[in-house]
This record gives sequence, C-alpha cells and structure tokens, in this order.
Amino acid sequence: MTQHARSDYQAGRAGAHRHPAPPPAQEPSRVRRFLKTLGPGLVTGASDDDPSGIGTYSQAGAQLGYGIGWTMPLTFPLMAAIQEVSARVGRVTGHGIAGNASRHYSPAVLNLVVVLLFVANTINIGADLAAMADALKLLIGGPGFLYVLVFGISSTLAQIFLDYRRYSAVLKWLTLSLFAYVAALGFAKVHWSEAIMGVLLPRIEWSSGFLTTLVAILGTTISPYLFFWQASQEAEDQRVDPRKHPLVAHPAGAASEFHRIRTDTVAGMAFSNLIALSIIITAAATLHASGRTDIATSSQAAEALRPIAGAFAEYIFAIGIIGTGMLAVPVLAGSAAYAIGEGRRWRVGLARKPREAIAFYATLALSAGLGIALNFTPISPIAALYWSAVINGVLAVPVMVLLMLISARHDIMDKFVVTGPLRWLGWLSTAAMAVCVVAMGVAAVL
Repeated sequence: MTQHARSDYQAGRAGAHRHPAPPPAQEPSRVRRFLKTLGPGLVTGASDDDPSGIGTYSQAGAQLGYGIGWTMPLTFPLMAAIQEVSARVGRVTGHGIAGNASRHYSPAVLNLVVVLLFVANTINIGADLAAMADALKLLIGGPGFLYVLVFGISSTLAQIFLDYRRYSAVLKWLTLSLFAYVAALGFAKVHWSEAIMGVLLPRIEWSSGFLTTLVAILGTTISPYLFFWQASQEAEDQRVDPRKHPLVAHPAGAASEFHRIRTDTVAGMAFSNLIALSIIITAAATLHASGRTDIATSSQAAEALRPIAGAFAEYIFAIGIIGTGMLAVPVLAGSAAYAIGEGRRWRVGLARKPREAIAFYATLALSAGLGIALNFTPISPIAALYWSAVINGVLAVPVMVLLMLISARHDIMDKFVVTGPLRWLGWLSTAAMAVCVVAMGVAAVL
C-alpha cells in the first residue's frame, strides 16, 4: 500500500470513527402498530359515552342497581358489528350512509331520517353543554351560562378551522378522559360478587319503567349518529390520504383495510362498554345502595357522589363529564352535518377548508348553535335528554335496516358485500333494537 493510499485509508477509518454509520431503522413495536390502527372506531366508541350517556347509565345504575349490568356484555357484539358494517360501507364506497342512500333510495325516507337525526343530535348537544357547564361549576364555581358559550363556541370553531389531522389527533387524546370513570370505581364500595352476577345473569322486569330504561340504554349505546359518523369518517380518511381510494375502484389491500377496521372498531366499542359498565357499577354501589334513585343527569350523579364516596370521587366524575363532552359535541354536530350534506350531495368533510364546503360547515354550526341556544330558552335540554335517548333508540331501527340493506347490495358494495357472521350479527342487532322498542310501546299501553 502506497503512502498516499495508507493516508486515505487511515483518514477513512478516523472519519468512520467520528461519524459511525446510523443504526438500522427499528420496526415499530406491536403496541405502536396497534395504536396507529386506532382512529374512527376509537373516537366513535368514546363519544358514545357522552354526558347524556353518562346520565343515562348513572340513572340506570341508581334505579336498577347491579342488575342492569348485563346489558353491557350483551350490547358489545351487537354495537361492534353494526359499527363495523358502517365503517365498511364508508371505506368501500367512499361515501357515508346518507351519501349512499341518496344515490340508491327514495329521498323521502332519507329526509325523514336526517331530520329526526338533526333534532335528536341538537337536543343532545344542548344537554351535553349544560352537563359540562354544571360539571365545571362543581369544580370551580362561576356562571354556568358562560361555560355553555365557551364550550359550545370553542368546539365548533375547532371543527371549522383546525387542520383535520391535528383535530383528529386531539379527539383521540380526549378519549383518555374517560378513564376517570374507571378511577371512580376505586372510591365506591362495590360488592363485586353482586356486580359480577348482575353482568352475567340478565334480570328482566315487565314494566314500562324498566323497558323504557332498557331502550334508553340501547338508544344511548347503539345510536344512529354513531353509524353516520364512523361511515363518513372512513370516507373522509380515504379522501385526505392520496394512497387510499374507495375499495370498489381500487380493491388492492382490502383485506388489510378490513382487518384495521375490525381492530379499530372492536377496541373502540370494548372501551366504550368498559366505561359504561364502570359508570353503572359506580352508581349502583353508591347511589342505589343509599336509596338515591332520582338521578336524572350526569352532573347530578357527580354531585350526589360527594356525601357517599367523597369529594375526590365527585371531582373525578365531573372531570370525565367535561372531557367526554369536548369529544362528543363535535361528533354530534359533525354527524348531523355529514348526514344532511351527503344527502343533499354537497361538498362535505372536515378536511375541506370552510370556503370549499360552506353549506356543510353552516349546517354543523347551526346544529351546535341551536344546541347552545336551548340552554337559554324555557325548554330544558336536560329535561328532554332522557327522551332524546329513547328517540334515538326508535330512530336507530330504520337506520339500521337501511344500513344493512346498503351493505348487502352488489351494485353498491361490488364484491365487498357484507356476508357471514358479521351480516347476521348486524341483523341481530337490528332485531334486538326493534324488539325493545315494540316491548316498550306495548308496556306503555298496558
């Protein structure tokens, strides 16, 4: 080796010593891969436990005790199935439920469903904002009407002006607030043997009050706005990702997409049911055990916990109400806007700039604005909340029938029509909701 070559060799070794080669890129861990699959399903499941839902679950636990816990494991496969069908329709076709219905069904049916959805969602928004304001008053005091305005306006502006990807990430992080209800269990003296028996052994009463509560639980757990939201979000995600296209046009990768949807949906619905069951058990162990069966709202439940489980339990409950409200209000307003916008063939989507989808954002703002305004009228959204959940239960039946019919049509879904166990679970979910609604009506007449 010449002296010049030796110098170059030594310099190269020194340079390599000073700047070592970068290590090979590591594969993301299994946990990180799982977390990346979570999206519309997780947000949909978490938003199901909104302040109105918390009020319904608290009321059920306060009135019926541990014996109503069986509704959660029963509804889990049903809600997971119907939400997965919704997600598949959105991912396969590139349109939400209303978008597909407007192209293949009579507009009269869709218009009736959409109007009822808009009304129910608006009442829910008003009630959720009232519950959030009451919860913040429990924590820091102050004027509730001001908190209604702050929560309502801030969530609406965030939907309209925040970048879609950033906003989606915010919604995912907000789901962590629901762990407050798991923490609340630590302050309740739970008789776990009775709680487990209540989960495993159904107890059914033939009474108007029991059946109305049952329909309210199902209407809160399996809500029409969740179907519209998840289907539209799947369509939205493929619109903003240049690598994705509707599967009817580009079927490559369908198996991995369906696996992602199932993982996301099952995780989201399991999380939702875990939180709902935690609320029912907490209410049963505290409120029902002490004879407090007159709970009507989530904020009343939080306040009632203070003398029974301590101030800290009350604060945890209140914090959870605020967090899940910030998650649910955008979903309620957004699902109404998606349903109306897709039904009218407007340009829709939270990823679009406001000037690109004026009618869509105007509908979203109108729903949120009316929800805010309800809190300043003689009509109490809290008083209407329980019956709003019942309306959701009744409305869910025709929406679920429509969804299942769409998912089975080859001219809509092409070769990706929903078949097998998922199809039968979807129809079973629809039938269960219909039976509960009919039973409630019969019991009310008798």
